[in-house]
Amino acid sequence: MFKLRGHHLFCLLGYRGMGYSQEYVENMTRLHRTLRNNPKTLIQFVKGPDQLCEKYPNSGEYHCQNEHIYERDAVILAKMGLEIGQILKWEDIESRIRKHVIPSDIQVVCETCSWRSFGVCEEGIREIHDGKGLREVQ
Repeated sequence: MFKLRGHHLFCLLGYRGMGYSQEYVENMTRLHRTLRNNPKTLIQFVKGPDQLCEKYPNSGEYHCQNEHIYERDAVILAKMGLEIGQILKWEDIESRIRKHVIPSDIQVVCETCSWRSFGVCEEGIREIHDGKGLREVQ
């Protein structure tokens, strides 16, 4: 089982093998591949830093404790009808994305995210809607 915060659900959809550091990328790639290859993997929703934050580089302000990130987590969980502590299979999370999330939500919910301009998260949502699941990362 993996423990994830709310906004990382969207980050996983847009993940294309880029990240904040090599260690972060390796950690994110490992999780992403696990979910892609085994959609029955369990995810528990947590408040605050999660297993991806553990590998966020220590280079100044700790992004994972930023109040705006907590707000983004809460908005995403509420949008999908999820709660802290809840445990779901990744495939059930994808189902909720199809039901509750549209690509343009990224422009609002993730307005201040530095990755938003790449457009990969909207693309990831469209692929979930098309039943493709998570994109393969090389």
